[in-house]
This record gives sequence, structure tokens and C-alpha cells, in this order.
Amino acid sequence: MQFTVSISTVFRCSLERAFKAPMLCDISKVHTGFLVMPKVTHCTHDEGWGQVGASKRVIAAPSITFAGGEVSIDRVIERVENKYWKIQVDDFRTWMLGFTRFVGEWQTTELEPDAIRVDYTYTLHGEGALLALPQWLFARLFWPVYMRRVLENVRAMACGEEPFLYP
Repeated sequence: MQFTVSISTVFRCSLERAFKAPMLCDISKVHTGFLVMPKVTHCTHDEGWGQVGASKRVIAAPSITFAGGEVSIDRVIERVENKYWKIQVDDFRTWMLGFTRFVGEWQTTELEPDAIRVDYTYTLHGEGALLALPQWLFARLFWPVYMRRVLENVRAMACGEEPFLYP
């Protein structure tokens, strides 16, 4: 099964900042933890991150659902400069309700200088008919709230001139 969740907003910053901040800033300031989602502390094996084909191992703090340590691998699938990112999160090291991968998309459109429309989408890919209802509930009730929190964290970094960690 697949579940797609999308949200949109306008960032008041440059197109470059709105485009680069979610992928090239410090991920620990983006994924700060919320209920069942553990806080990301850092990444390893991230050489070349931001380029198509690159990956990084995501490390998270302990939480009520996770003992701490490597939680997943992020992969850059597509990058169109100042327009579009597509990433895949997979190789989960914790049970994720039967989800096998999350595919995230971040699209930026300049409406006017310093007014950038951001369209943020995740498609959650799950397996197992017995888990369809819990997956649907997670995708419809929890995931949109989590995405809004992430979006606001990215907005703060993009508009606050947070330095990029990756070129």
C-alpha cells in the first residue's frame, strides 16, 4: 500500500535558501523528535550528500520506540537545482509498522523575490494487509503533524540563514 501526504506553504527567503535548507542544513535541527519519532542526532557516511546517488546513515537518540543508533539510510534520488529534490528513506533499523520506505519530495517555486512556494510531499510505502489500518492511521493522523513540524524547522533555518553543512 502507498499513502501520500502533501503540505504547502510560502517561505519568505531566497529561492536558494528555500531549496537547499531541508537537505543541506543540519538534519538534527530538522528532525527534532516527536512522540514515536526519535530525535536525529547526526549522520555518518555522508560524503557527497546532496548529489544524486549519494546516501547517508541517519543516527537517532533513544526514544520510547527505539533504542538509539542508526535508524535509516537517506538517499538522494533526484535533484533539479532550485526546483526539486526527491529522496528515499529506507533500510529502517527499527520496526516501522511494516513500512518499507518513505519517498520525500521538496519542490520550490519562486512566486516573487523572497516569496517561495514550498510543496512538501511524502509517499509512505507499506507491506502487509494486516497492517493496512495501522499504516493508514499513521499516514493520516501522525505523519501530517510530523511533516508540519519538520516544515517549520526548515523554515526557521532557511529564513534564519542557518549555515549549510554540505556544499
